Amino acid sequence: MDGSAATELTLIRHAPALSGGRLCGRTDVAADLTDAARIAAVRAALGVPTRLITSPALRCRQTAAALWPDQPGTTDAQLWEQDFGVWEGQPYADLPDLGPMTAADLAAHRPPQGESFADLCARIGPALLAIAAEGPAMIVAHAGTARAALALAFGSVPQALAFDIAPLSATRLVALPGGGWSIRAVNWTTAP
Repeated sequence: MDGSAATELTLIRHAPALSGGRLCGRTDVAADLTDAARIAAVRAALGVPTRLITSPALRCRQTAAALWPDQPGTTDAQLWEQDFGVWEGQPYADLPDLGPMTAADLAAHRPPQGESFADLCARIGPALLAIAAEGPAMIVAHAGTARAALALAFGSVPQALAFDIAPLSATRLVALPGGGWSIRAVNWTTAP
């Protein structure tokens, strides 16, 4: 970005993960791409990206290929979902109950051998700044990636945890000249 123009980043959460009811942050699972009508509607609404970037996760690469089969893209390892450590691959019913926590405490909580949401934001924030510096882009990644982008825009990590990011939804942010961000849309979806 040359500093004189705003740059839009559109973050698309991957299609539903075929996780079998298990937590999958870094666990690499496929995407459920059976809803062809919804994929076509998202493609029509978003148009063709001038630049396409994905998380290396299979579910993200598959979603990008389903949305734009003729559009080459690049992967960025910094865009991986949160690493839930020993909780990865565990059935949701078997995850520990953390009890009541403030948003700040939840953002700072690090699963054993994993990373906290604050750690995720510290990893993804610079990556998004670097992507924005190169111009507009569509990014197919994870709910955590979209929340990290919102944390960057808000200047508040805990505040971003309030957002539920749906599969195949778009979050649109604009990097403003001279710094700062504007939020154009959050969790936009073609679903009824």
